[in-house]
Amino acid sequence: MKLGMSSYSLAQAIHSGEMTILDVMEWTKELGGEHIEIVPIGYSLTENPQLIKAITAKAKELDLAISNYAIGADFLSGDETAFQQEIERVKKEVDIANQLGVKRMRHDVSFKPPQEGTIEQFDQDLPTIVKACQLIADYAKQYDIVTSIENHGFYLQASDRINLIIAKVNRPNFGHTLDTGNFVCVDEDPAVAVPKCLGNTTMLHAKDFYVRTATASNPGEGWFGSAGGNYLRGAITGHGDLPLAQILKQVKDHGYDGYISIEFEGMEECKQASAISFKNIKQLWDSI
Repeated sequence: MKLGMSSYSLAQAIHSGEMTILDVMEWTKELGGEHIEIVPIGYSLTENPQLIKAITAKAKELDLAISNYAIGADFLSGDETAFQQEIERVKKEVDIANQLGVKRMRHDVSFKPPQEGTIEQFDQDLPTIVKACQLIADYAKQYDIVTSIENHGFYLQASDRINLIIAKVNRPNFGHTLDTGNFVCVDEDPAVAVPKCLGNTTMLHAKDFYVRTATASNPGEGWFGSAGGNYLRGAITGHGDLPLAQILKQVKDHGYDGYISIEFEGMEECKQASAISFKNIKQLWDSI
């Protein structure tokens, strides 16, 4: 297992100007991380190509692997012209992934709120989703890059939807960036969902949530609703309510020995929270 950090975990510090992505890389190395996952939130690589060179140079200087490049995308936001424009935009992001030297890239597909993301709507959208993922994977093949989608965003969140998309895309260089926590957003038990997805996993995010049932009173600021009305809040990994020891044992027993990124999105100060999350996951993994 190669444990590292998603730059998304330090988004608070990046947005505030406290840290740059290069600072995040140095901080990750000092923490003991073996890799950094580049998520361009709070900075842009498409608008600042010099930053690509700076990141690769910093990675070489630190002997820190760049594990994954994760970007947003929406292939269902308009007509055929909009679809083709988004395909071309994401292909340019694949070019950036190649410039970064990564061999993994996660892209989104679409986002819909729970009331719109029904199974009937998913069935209707599935051919377009599959086509988009095939086009991007086929383009990335020239660089030996494995593309993936992630279980997040409510619409493409449930394990069965993710697995069906991967089966229908049917590309050897296409898989799943598996997030341990996000399944609870659609009220799916992660300890049941994770094993179903491990055969397709190309990258793993270690994330945790606090969970309160829909019958509880609204806990207030920082909490959001799951698809079924439960209350969720991002937690320091290992502090929340998810059975992470059980989940990590499932991952380890399956034989996954690739990159694992800490992905923190809670209310706590991000550097301290991410550092605690890192130490907790390392300790849990080593104790299994």
